[in-house]
Amino acid sequence: MELTPAQFARIEDCLPRQRGNVSLDNLQVLNAILFVAENGCKWRALPKRFGN
Repeated sequence: MELTPAQFARIEDCLPRQRGNVSLDNLQVLNAILFVAENGCKWRALPKRFGN
């Protein structure tokens, strides 16, 4: 289960704005959280498409 950019645009205003030097956008982080919740894996077992 991953959010599309169109789905994320609908809830983007509910999330805090990104500040500073960040390498991941909120969509990637939210999709990583959903992946962990759905699959029950550890953070370090995330696929590379979610970044570090």
